[in-house]
Amino acid sequence: MSKLLIFLTLIPLLPILTISFSPENPSGRRVLVLLDDLALKSSHSVFFNSLQSRGFDLDFKLADDPKIGLHRYGQYQYDGLILFCPTTERFGGSIDLAAILDFVDSGHDLIIAADSNASDLIREIATESGVDFDEDPAALVIDHSSYAVSNTEGDHTLIASDEYIKSDVILGSKKIEAPVLFQGIGHSLNPSNSLVLKVLSASPSAYSSNPKSKLSNPPSLTGSAISLVSIVQARNNARILISGSLSMFSNRFFRSEVQKAGSPIKHEKSGNEQFLTELSKWVFHERGHLKAMNVRHHKAGEADEPTIYRVNDDLEYSVEIYEWSGASWEPYVADDVQVQFYMMSPYVLKNLSTDKKGSYFTAFKVPDVYGVFQFKVEYQRLGYTSLSLSKQIPVRPFKHNEYERFIPAAYPYYGAAFSMMTGFFIFTAVHLYSK
Repeated sequence: MSKLLIFLTLIPLLPILTISFSPENPSGRRVLVLLDDLALKSSHSVFFNSLQSRGFDLDFKLADDPKIGLHRYGQYQYDGLILFCPTTERFGGSIDLAAILDFVDSGHDLIIAADSNASDLIREIATESGVDFDEDPAALVIDHSSYAVSNTEGDHTLIASDEYIKSDVILGSKKIEAPVLFQGIGHSLNPSNSLVLKVLSASPSAYSSNPKSKLSNPPSLTGSAISLVSIVQARNNARILISGSLSMFSNRFFRSEVQKAGSPIKHEKSGNEQFLTELSKWVFHERGHLKAMNVRHHKAGEADEPTIYRVNDDLEYSVEIYEWSGASWEPYVADDVQVQFYMMSPYVLKNLSTDKKGSYFTAFKVPDVYGVFQFKVEYQRLGYTSLSLSKQIPVRPFKHNEYERFIPAAYPYYGAAFSMMTGFFIFTAVHLYSK
């Protein structure tokens, strides 16, 4: 009876387990969306519909729902998490700061949207991710030269930014023509964290301050050091998006006309929808995800992988690398993939040639050093998941019967020995037979 109850309990989890992250489909399908107010579901529907149209299953919950949780029976129920709840002081259920950090440490993806009233909890999550929001809770990003032109003069907190990161893999190959509307708080990158990148930056004339009060002291964040939207790719290839504005995801900002101050061009639609749609594709591994397979090495002219190499052997190394396109695995084409033949330090470092069909290969001679070596591929490129491949192989010296009978390098010593013997016989003959 107990076994039947366990079986009936696990049946509802089968759909979750079947759509979760797998090597054949790196883009997880099930995403938990935590909201301050369920009204955000309709006010930000264009962004959510974009995700759903690409096959994502969004589960909308209030952030303080006492029944929410990220995992059940030791298995994560979701592949991604979206936090559109900037004012939440405490999550409901079993979710807290540690649970979210463990979620990311397990290789899952996260989107955080803060706002001018961001709580300490949201700020702590952002800090743990490598960015620091302005400590002034009333501060907003202000720009008197790159603001969005409107019918009312305003306080220039509605910014039209086109300071994008230059990366096709992160923002797509199609150029974003219109500026992105942003209204919210700025943040700076933690200089000790090399994994965080600015995707949308403020202009050199921007600063962070309270727009309702006079500026009495120099602002803590100024110029291009202010990041409006940042991303993180962790060492386990989990991805995080951090935005200082929840409004930039809204339907109103998506559909709004935009004209940047000082520019005569007025765009009928802001660049928000294209920018955030392309960025969400990257965050959820629909682009920029690499996998390596069929790592092979063997002696030149042979097909089987040996268990040991001999010094000065000629060998061949190959690996196949593919990129996920959102629907299928496509050959990855690059000219900067390298392999190391490594023991304490690389004895051989070679660029891999490619047939542009996913296969990378090279050939080299085993160095005249014996020991335990590794074939290592450490590939890290902006916007792509990192590859770390390693195969261990021992290298032995020549056996006693494998050396050449006469070593060319020893010819001078051979000559010296024979010349000494010849000279000795001549000296002996002369000494014995001379009068």
